Amino acid sequence: MVDYIIVGVGLGGIAFCETLEEQQKSFVVFDDDSQQSSNVAGGMYNPVTLKRFTAVWKSQEQLELLTPYYKKLEDKLSIKIDHKLQVLRKFASIEEQNTWFEASDKPNLQPFLSTSLLKNTNQKINAPLGFGEVLHTGRVDVNKLQLHYISYLKSQAKFFAERIDYQQLQIEDDCVMYKNITAKKIVFCEGFGLQYNPFFNYLPLTGTKGELLDIEIEDFDLDFILKSGAFIIPLGGNKYKVGATNNWADKTNEITTEARHELEEKLQGFLKSDYKVTNQLVGIRPTVIDRKPLLGNHPNHKNIFILNGLGSRGVMISPYVAQKLFDYIENEISLEKEIDIKRFENKYFKAM
Repeated sequence: MVDYIIVGVGLGGIAFCETLEEQQKSFVVFDDDSQQSSNVAGGMYNPVTLKRFTAVWKSQEQLELLTPYYKKLEDKLSIKIDHKLQVLRKFASIEEQNTWFEASDKPNLQPFLSTSLLKNTNQKINAPLGFGEVLHTGRVDVNKLQLHYISYLKSQAKFFAERIDYQQLQIEDDCVMYKNITAKKIVFCEGFGLQYNPFFNYLPLTGTKGELLDIEIEDFDLDFILKSGAFIIPLGGNKYKVGATNNWADKTNEITTEARHELEEKLQGFLKSDYKVTNQLVGIRPTVIDRKPLLGNHPNHKNIFILNGLGSRGVMISPYVAQKLFDYIENEISLEKEIDIKRFENKYFKAM
């Protein structure tokens, strides 16, 4: 018997695995590589929603965990994944400048918004009104992390590259059995794959399709993440990511010309340089109607749990929610009501 079966090895699954290892709990992981939402996030983390200049929920608490968490993973896997980068918001008008400085006076935003107006010095960027700087930001190479983490799990004989067959799950009062594995508990971290999960598909995980572009720009020398109509993220050398779109209607994993045109139009709104598109990526973010994660246990099965709904904030929020779920399961510490799936039971759950 193991302590846990984990289903899904995205950012949430990895964070929960790390929490289990830290607490010396045994586990195995199942993942079929069907969910690609990590590609869409671009790996960026920042504590402010830059469209409306509002603080991310529990941003300070999340940031306190972020750096030591990824440093531990870097040391464990012998890789570099956490790149500290400025995020600069391009001002499109004097009104935006004023709104920025008004926001920076708010107590919950003061730690994250610089009050200095930065002038543009890059001749290939159209930004006559300059930038505002977001503090405590960066980018995690999510693809590298996932690849190396799966290799690590395989080396520990903890990984099964297969889709869970829900019909073969046997749920008892004190354990869960799947094929030849018996576990005390099972945690589903499936991202948008939740729609196929008969235990939790009652939850309002709407999903948002996002697409982004890989591009190359010669002699651009951008050493920060730039937010204008879209983000442009430096990857090293002459390689950059541009994104991402938000499509609430289309739930397919097919790239679209409409998304490419949208991103190129936004890119050309501030870039005064030729570029080459080398790739287009797509994924469905696991977004919830109230934009908060989904944590907790099934109403009828007390050994079946969920960690999902991280949306586009998985890099930043995953260590925080993984610890919260572990404390809920093992230490009987109540979940915050904003993230507890009990908030949806009365409206959505029908007893099975």
